[in-house]
Amino acid sequence: MGEGQERLRIDKWLWAARFFKTRSLAAQAVEGGRVRVNGERVKPAKEVRPGDRLLIHAGEQEWAITVAALADRRGPAPVARTLYEEDAASRERREARAAERRVSAEPAAGLRGRPTKKGRRQIHRFTEN
Repeated sequence: MGEGQERLRIDKWLWAARFFKTRSLAAQAVEGGRVRVNGERVKPAKEVRPGDRLLIHAGEQEWAITVAALADRRGPAPVARTLYEEDAASRERREARAAERRVSAEPAAGLRGRPTKKGRRQIHRFTEN
């Protein structure tokens, strides 16, 4: 991978570390302010170095990490996990949110599109009475 490098573009690193599926999604997240480097909002061309602290918001997920290594190629997930070290507090928050989502399902999660014929009949029976 890119062990001999000292710096790498943030969007390329986020893609290689598997925080985003594509490099363009990573660049959009950085441009939109959902990624902060050492507490500052940056542009996608910002270069990161080992030791930099990142705060990443992707969907409902939030990571507070420290860059441990650089890689300009996207590899397997176990290798990608070696590129950063997540703070203990960040890991606990993410695990607590995941457990909370498992326990309390979203009320509308089972609804998909229009009601079926059976569902429509049940709705009519309920609203008519």
